Amino acid sequence: MLVKTHLFLLYSLISASVCLAGDKIPPFFEANYTLYSNDTKVGLMQRRFFQQEDGKYIFRSESKTTGFIALIKKVHMLEVSTWDLIGSYFTPLNYTYHRIKGKKERDAEINFNWEKKQITNRVNESTWHMQTQAGIQDKLLYQLSLMSDLKSAHIPENYTVADGGKIKQYIFKRINDEILKTPLGEFKTMKLSLHKSNNKKQETFLWCAYDLNFLPIKVTNTEKDDRLTTAIIKSVSGLGINNN
Repeated sequence: MLVKTHLFLLYSLISASVCLAGDKIPPFFEANYTLYSNDTKVGLMQRRFFQQEDGKYIFRSESKTTGFIALIKKVHMLEVSTWDLIGSYFTPLNYTYHRIKGKKERDAEINFNWEKKQITNRVNESTWHMQTQAGIQDKLLYQLSLMSDLKSAHIPENYTVADGGKIKQYIFKRINDEILKTPLGEFKTMKLSLHKSNNKKQETFLWCAYDLNFLPIKVTNTEKDDRLTTAIIKSVSGLGINNN
């Protein structure tokens, strides 16, 4: 009887930890955005979060110019983050980036080897290494971490991100709550600012919707040339609604 009691308690603890870990992960979703440069529509972006058959998680972002803009300036960008939940941490395993801009191509990959505590960066044919750090994210994964943290009523001060072959701090600050009108209707959102530690001039704002597990439904970014780029939600499936 004592053995059975111990086994039951052990099973209960394991089950509880699995449930708690699972609660950290946002629901799987697909979100589509319209992209603007200043006030001109220039393209579309699709974000998908799903799980592979091997249990690994995939967060995928694809952007491309459309319409008349695509005829004069063809741009196609694909980012893929492969990651896993280790303990209670969103842990990056591999990040890939591929961009076609006119006749130019840029191909990059970041591999996280946690056994060797080594990050391997590759851009086209150049390769170099860095050491891993506890809690480090890739350029896509931090966005899922943000959704998870906000749902847990935790506003992060910063994330450590492997970005451009360097370790950078993405610094967040809560601005206020806003009601945001979108093609999907009105949403109550939490507005946040984002600055990168190495770039004080570039400024990003995110509007994260309470009813969509804090999915960013609007993002603005002021570029170095003062050009304003904006992504606004167009449709979403998963997260409790289906507007595709």
